[in-house]
Amino acid sequence: MARRKRVELAAEARRRNLEQLARLGGEIRASRRRRQISQSTFADVVGVAQSTISRLERGFGGSLSVDLWQRVFLALGRRLNIDAPRDPREEPADAGHLAMQELVLRLGRTAGYAGSFELSTRAAEPRRSTDVGLRHDVGRRLILVECWNTFGDVGAAARSTTRKLAEAVELAVALGGERSYRVGGCWVVRASERNRQLIGRYPELFASRFPGSSERWVRAITQGAEPPLEPGLVWCDASSTRIFAWRQGLAAVTREQRLATSPRRARDEPAASEWP
Repeated sequence: MARRKRVELAAEARRRNLEQLARLGGEIRASRRRRQISQSTFADVVGVAQSTISRLERGFGGSLSVDLWQRVFLALGRRLNIDAPRDPREEPADAGHLAMQELVLRLGRTAGYAGSFELSTRAAEPRRSTDVGLRHDVGRRLILVECWNTFGDVGAAARSTTRKLAEAVELAVALGGERSYRVGGCWVVRASERNRQLIGRYPELFASRFPGSSERWVRAITQGAEPPLEPGLVWCDASSTRIFAWRQGLAAVTREQRLATSPRRARDEPAASEWP
């Protein structure tokens, strides 16, 4: 079996080499003639015998060094690029991000959601999309989930999420008709050391931006439970196999604490259980 494989590889390599040598040889000959240079003159420029140039142009330069091939093309004012196609087993550049989106979609489907990959929040501009859209038709909920493998600009990311949530309101109306869907948003963040340190350095910032209960958001995504009215943040493990709650610690400001210090908000803000 191994011998057969070696024979097949050798045959395929020879076929491809003959094709490429013939093509490159033809390129050398055509370029030389456009410049009206004889083989002997060109050979002097390159520093080889005329017979060597003849071999190259006829497609028989397989035994010559890559260095010589480069010299020939440089003498013609051209660059020889030796390249290889992308490895089919190589992960895409955003593999980590895709794995998180895959996880959220799988968890959502199990919990009864209809999931959308890169859900467009504005029909006229498909490029403006959220990472994952989860639609719960029974609960009439539309959840926008943003997956973060790493952060570049936290402020810009937060503003982008706010814009997408606002845009999704129109989509929710279109989906629900007279009974519009409720729109909610959650960040799923990879629990890397860098991300943990970042959020740990700015606890008040993240707590104020994501006041929704992280535990309830986990249940909302994994079990189809009603999510909080407010945006939330949950962790995703390094291997993208599960999501778990973000423990906000002392910096977290609960809804009850906020309402206790703001009587007016206590009157106006609906309870977290008032999802339709």
